[in-house]
Amino acid sequence: MPLASRPGQRRFFDINGWAFVSAALLLIATFMVYPIGKSLWMSLHAGQGTMVRFIGLGNVERLTSDPMFLRALTNTFIFLIVQVPIMIVLALVMASCLNMPNLRFRGLLRTAVFLPCVTSLVAYSVLFKSMFSYDGLVNATLLYVGVIDQPVPWLTDPFWARVVVIAAITWRWTGYNMIFYLAAMQNVDKSIYEAARIDGISATRRFLSITIPVLKPVILFTTVTSTIGTLQMFDEALNITNGGPADSTLTLSLYIYNLSFKFVPNFGYAATVSYVIVILVAILAFFQFYVAREKE
Repeated sequence: MPLASRPGQRRFFDINGWAFVSAALLLIATFMVYPIGKSLWMSLHAGQGTMVRFIGLGNVERLTSDPMFLRALTNTFIFLIVQVPIMIVLALVMASCLNMPNLRFRGLLRTAVFLPCVTSLVAYSVLFKSMFSYDGLVNATLLYVGVIDQPVPWLTDPFWARVVVIAAITWRWTGYNMIFYLAAMQNVDKSIYEAARIDGISATRRFLSITIPVLKPVILFTTVTSTIGTLQMFDEALNITNGGPADSTLTLSLYIYNLSFKFVPNFGYAATVSYVIVILVAILAFFQFYVAREKE
């Protein structure tokens, strides 16, 4: 009878296995499971300090009549719908260009595109705020070359403020997605492209018919992660525009922060809004996986 198949020995190995993972499980339970359960219980209460009372689904009902929440939800979806497709397409195009075998300084260019991903969130947000201020570098440059006649109110006009935030996010995260696409492209057999080229298929057609289908799993992964990141966007909205002007860049995460620390503290309602993000992430991820599923 093998040693591992004896009941006593099997029990011994099971105990040792659980002993090895017990520290990790304890940390997960302390810093993940308990906070999740506590926030869910908190979302059923209202009030502050010791004046907290159980209201059940009262916070959920409040969401439907809260204009600030609806504005934050709308802004978040605007950023999601506009910014994520732009970033995915740019990352694909950049990866395809940087994958060309005859391209000079490929290593330097790849590093330059990826470099924004390792910059500090706060530092680059402050830099964008300075560059796009009324008397900042962007307006000064546009005035100098004659593109505009007067400075553009980048941070004081709702439309342009959203444009700045979208540009900042795209600048920082496009290189991150590009690295995934570039790694996947380098695993494609070069003979496939060579055969298509010999058959007279154009570069655009090769990209659409060969590269995109091969990258489909990676595109799905980056789309899901980019969606999650955009729904949780906080640093850019806080440090560049502080949610303004006129709440035009207020996001759900920034609204949660305001409810918890800026307005009269209401942690129960803030927890409820945070679960809206959780539900949106789950729904959109399921939808994206469903759309990208393999059809028989």
